[in-house]
Amino acid sequence: MKGKFITFEGTEGSGKTSVIKEVRKYLENLGYDVLVTREPGGIEISERIREILLDKNNQEMDPRTEALLFAAARRQHLIEKILPALKANKIVLCDRFVDSSLVYQGHARNIGIDKVYEINYFAIEEALPDLTIFVDVRPEVGLKRVFSTPNREVNRLDLENLSFHKTIYEGYLSLMKKYDRIKRVNGEQEISLVVKDTIKVIEEII
Repeated sequence: MKGKFITFEGTEGSGKTSVIKEVRKYLENLGYDVLVTREPGGIEISERIREILLDKNNQEMDPRTEALLFAAARRQHLIEKILPALKANKIVLCDRFVDSSLVYQGHARNIGIDKVYEINYFAIEEALPDLTIFVDVRPEVGLKRVFSTPNREVNRLDLENLSFHKTIYEGYLSLMKKYDRIKRVNGEQEISLVVKDTIKVIEEII
């Protein structure tokens, strides 16, 4: 089996992490070798960059600085962890990837999706996901989850106003029209149904 690169996207509080956890169990029970990772982060260097990016004290961060830091973390993560796993024929499940930058920095920060894509093309070259799952949860619902879940990390991006998060959501809807690899799953269902729908989509490519 050839390795598969599957990414998960969504607004804050969309439940991506919980879905990935259950999808991993399902795939491993079928005998697949699965690697779960996240962005920004996944490896030591990128996790350090993550700390800077999501620190609530860094409110003065410039949008282009933010975009460049995400791309830098992504490059190291890709080279050090994702590509070797794909070469070893693993299924890689990644919590966020390049589409997050296109939406958060390109669309919501008004840098421009094309400009942010250029930055990230330098970082990832041709390494786009085979499939991207968009866990569709409206911003109002997602943020309610974020601030009502015990022990859930609240980061710098969570603290943006509702208008910002609505713009993020609109950006994802726009990307779905642009890229066929992005498939929507209704994330406002019971978690078991979200997982079931996600698995159905994944099975089409594996």
